[in-house]
Amino acid sequence: MTADTLSASLAHYGPWLVFGNVLLQQLGAPVPAWPTLLLVGSLAAGWPQVAGALAAALAAAMLADRLWYLLGRRYGYKVLALLCRLSINPGSCVMQTEQRFARWGAPALLLAKFVPGFSAVAAPVAGLARMPVARFTLAAAGGATLWAGTALLLGWLLREQVGRLLALMRTHGPLALLGLAVALALWLGVKFWRRQRFARWAAMPHIEAYALQAALASAAPPRLLDLRGTVLAASDPIAQAQAVELRQLARQARGWPRDTAIVTLCACPQDATAIRAARRLQRLGFTNVRPLRGGYEAWSAARAAQAGNAGMPATPACPV
Repeated sequence: MTADTLSASLAHYGPWLVFGNVLLQQLGAPVPAWPTLLLVGSLAAGWPQVAGALAAALAAAMLADRLWYLLGRRYGYKVLALLCRLSINPGSCVMQTEQRFARWGAPALLLAKFVPGFSAVAAPVAGLARMPVARFTLAAAGGATLWAGTALLLGWLLREQVGRLLALMRTHGPLALLGLAVALALWLGVKFWRRQRFARWAAMPHIEAYALQAALASAAPPRLLDLRGTVLAASDPIAQAQAVELRQLARQARGWPRDTAIVTLCACPQDATAIRAARRLQRLGFTNVRPLRGGYEAWSAARAAQAGNAGMPATPACPV
């Protein structure tokens, strides 16, 4: 598609392109929406066109947010874990999302769409936290309006600069595309390198969920640390666990015997927060620390299996 074709399409089908682009992006597809909003704003003939594009963006964002809110409310952590696995940095996705939401509450939705990685998971967390529908709708609508309106307004204010950029693309299009491709490749390379570095750092002994259940039922149970955060932990408390925060872990661990058996648990892909907590405790001198493999998801599955086995009738002994 040439720059002229792109300009003509955006000028003629602006609201529809905005709606489709924003909807796909808010549903989790790796397609940026701000460039489209900037271009539509710069090519608008007047404020009525800007208002139409804003209405289209708001409708698309609210449709996606409402869907994710309902899915988060119904399926809880499973939806959040799925979205974070799709993230290019899944190890910190859940932890960062929960921390932001716990710290800011409903106002987090006003700025969520400006924060990479937080936009797609903010609505499911709101549903998981049972935020009232009216409060969620108001905050999400305000955030979507602020996010889309900022891009459209910037496009309108920078329309001369955008016009010069489009003219430059007409004459140096292949070179510009090559530069963008190189920048994207470098960005993806850095992200991949960070993921591989974390995988090497995370290589340490874990404990399986069934082994943890047996240990908790023993005469000397380990200390189970729940690092899911306040929002996720409140949705399904673990009776045997002690809720802790990673940033407060050193203070909370004061006075614990250094040979205490400790198991760390989180609700995050790759057990990232649990591994960070285990490494931090090891640096503090604790010698028997292991993260739970599979985290909260594995714990829930093992607990459900144990409950199912407990409810099954005993198998009668065969006569000899």
